[in-house]
Amino acid sequence: MDIDGRLQEFASVWERKPVLRTIYSHYYRLILAACGPGRTLEIGGGVGNLKRFAKEILTVDILPAPWLDVVCDAQKLPFEHASFGNIIMFDVLHHLASPPAFFREAERVLRSGGKLVVLEPAITPVSWLFYNYFHHESVDMSQDPFQRVAPAIKDPYASNQAIPTLLFCKYQQRFHAHYPNLRITETKLFSLFAYPMSGGFKRWSLIPQRLVSPMLRLEERLNPLLGRLLAFRLLAIVTRI
Repeated sequence: MDIDGRLQEFASVWERKPVLRTIYSHYYRLILAACGPGRTLEIGGGVGNLKRFAKEILTVDILPAPWLDVVCDAQKLPFEHASFGNIIMFDVLHHLASPPAFFREAERVLRSGGKLVVLEPAITPVSWLFYNYFHHESVDMSQDPFQRVAPAIKDPYASNQAIPTLLFCKYQQRFHAHYPNLRITETKLFSLFAYPMSGGFKRWSLIPQRLVSPMLRLEERLNPLLGRLLAFRLLAIVTRI
């Protein structure tokens, strides 16, 4: 099976970079703690890191790889109605060509009371500077995230990092109006220092491994005070009602 070269590069960085693994392990624990009972579907499994933490989840992605359970488009899921208690997405939503098409599918395959757990970039005054000038993915706060875009074949890495912040922070009321069976039940802004200093999936890091865990603990205390100004990540929980 041919694996996309970008996936191979991400997997290589993951194996060589303990700082990144520590930070993402923290993220995975937050995601899994937010899940409820029932089968769990991970959309956008990427290099398969989350499944190392929860082997029982069903992992799908649009790019084929041997560690995936299913290859499919998030905007047209091959599953029956009310199949899952949870859907997990980590850095996937801002890559979708048509978020409305995905949310219709999420509403369809989630059972009543099921949860969509999304961890994505957060666009705050400080993080915008980093994402806009030092990151390869675009940030367009003027895009209408409710625009009905016909699902089309495109580069799965094309993105707008502003989409999650627009949906879950700026336009919550519009979200509920567009998707009356989905309710945003929690939005958390977090990740202040360790993640940007780690360089993410770049090969460099500005933080030594020994300081990552203490810094993450410090961030948890500071998030309520500084999150709206400094946060680089958001965790959104959407419940199927």
